[in-house]
Amino acid sequence: MRVVFLGTGTSQGIPVIGNDHPVCHSTDTRDKRLRTSVYLETDELNLVIDTGPDFRQQMLSNNIQRVDAVLYTHEHSDHVAGFDDIRPFNFKQKTDMPMYGDIRVCNALRRSFPYAFETENKYPGAPGAILNEIENKPFSIGGLEVLPIEVMHMNLPVLGYRIKDFTYITDAKSIADQELEKIKGSKVLVLNALRKEIHYSHFNLEEALKIVEKTKPERAYFVHISHLLGFHKEVSRELPENVFLAYDGLNINV
Repeated sequence: MRVVFLGTGTSQGIPVIGNDHPVCHSTDTRDKRLRTSVYLETDELNLVIDTGPDFRQQMLSNNIQRVDAVLYTHEHSDHVAGFDDIRPFNFKQKTDMPMYGDIRVCNALRRSFPYAFETENKYPGAPGAILNEIENKPFSIGGLEVLPIEVMHMNLPVLGYRIKDFTYITDAKSIADQELEKIKGSKVLVLNALRKEIHYSHFNLEEALKIVEKTKPERAYFVHISHLLGFHKEVSRELPENVFLAYDGLNINV
C-alpha cells in the first residue's frame, strides 16, 4: 500500500492568515501545511480520506489520477469543504463517487451540497456522489476491508479507519479502550498531535505519544499539526526513533 500525505495541517493550515508566528514564516517546506487528508493506493482501489478545502490543490500537487472512493472522518469544514472538486473524477471515470461516512456526516453533506443530491432537474455539471451510511462496524469497498475506529473529538464522535496494517486517526481527544484494541498490531499509525499545550478537543504531543506507547505500532506519523507545535526540524529531534512528524507530500509504503 502506498500512502501519500496530502495535507498535515490543522483547520487553519500553516501559514495562518495574518499570523506573525515564526513557524508561519518558515522557509522549510515541511512547515507549509494544507488541511489534513491522506491518499491510499492499494491493490484493490485508490481511496482518499476527507476532502478538505485544499482538495483540488492536493490532487494537482500529487498528480493523483484516480480516486475510487472517499472515506469521511467527520463533517467539520476542514474535512469536507472540497467535496465539489470530486467532479473531475466524475467526468474522467464516468461514474458517481462512492462516499462513506456515518449518518451525521452524510446528512451534513446533503445540507451543505444540496445541488449534488437533487433527484429532479439536477444541474448537469453538479458533482455525482453515492452516499453510503456506515456505523462503527467493519465494511467492504470493492473487496477491501475497512475497520472503523470511533474516537472522541471532545464530545463529537469521529471515525478513524484501519485498512490492512494502516490505521488513520484525526481530530481525537480520547479513545476508549475497546477502540484502542483495534489499533494494536498496525504497522503504521497516523494520529493527530495539534501542539505541545493541552487542547480541549485534540491530542497534544504528549497525549499522542502516550497513544503510540499503548498501541505499539512499528511506525507512527503525526498530523493535524498547528504552527504552535513548532518547527518541523526541531520537533522531529524530540521524538522517539519510530515516531515522525508527517509533512505535505510525504510518501510511505505500508
